[in-house]
Amino acid sequence: MRYGIVSDTHANIEALEAVFKALASESIDRYVCLGDTVGYGASPNETCALMRQKVAFSILGNHDAAVAGRMDYSYYYFAARHALDKHARELDPGHMEWLKTLPYEVRENDVHFCHGSPLNIEEFDYIFARDQAAQCMQIWESMSSLTVIGHSHLCKAFALNPEHDRTTSQEVVAQTFELRPGWKYIVSVGSVGQPRDFDPRASYVIYDTDRRLFEFRRVEYDVKRSADKILATDLEPNFGTRLYLGI
Repeated sequence: MRYGIVSDTHANIEALEAVFKALASESIDRYVCLGDTVGYGASPNETCALMRQKVAFSILGNHDAAVAGRMDYSYYYFAARHALDKHARELDPGHMEWLKTLPYEVRENDVHFCHGSPLNIEEFDYIFARDQAAQCMQIWESMSSLTVIGHSHLCKAFALNPEHDRTTSQEVVAQTFELRPGWKYIVSVGSVGQPRDFDPRASYVIYDTDRRLFEFRRVEYDVKRSADKILATDLEPNFGTRLYLGI
């Protein structure tokens, strides 16, 4: 099984179209979204429509949950709340119903798909660093060989093995790597529409279950078009200008 996995598109239709175009030649068996299709960007309806057309399933992200009325986001900063409120008003009823039904997690083929840390699925906790990944050894027995997450908008991979070291994880720095027997991996797949690792290109990943091979991928897209659409609305201008820098 070859998975094409995307996350954190955040209403950036230009980036999502570029990713699916790049994946079209990769013999993908199953497309999966790890959440946050909405929020920040200027094209929530278009992005939801394309995502629903392409993916086998999507996981619920925190921005999806907020727009769908499934969580309290009153503590979010004003600009983020404003975007979520705007998307909640603008979404077509069918897309809203889709968000309301998204699951917090899916497991199949020894892969665990979720938006944030698998330790607290419904809390949307972040995993930025080795020590945060290592905390997941608390649930070692229930972990799949591969856990793929979004949320941080960063491309990160961590390898865990309690027989090797129970106090920390190993960060995998390769763009392409094979999963080792006896180890378990937590991989943050980056962001399609709001990258924050100083690379403005849209991020996505491919995982081949037969070869146990994982690949980080990037693709350029029309950043100016996406940014200009944000700047033409009452959304926070920085949501558009930061796309040029990937921050």
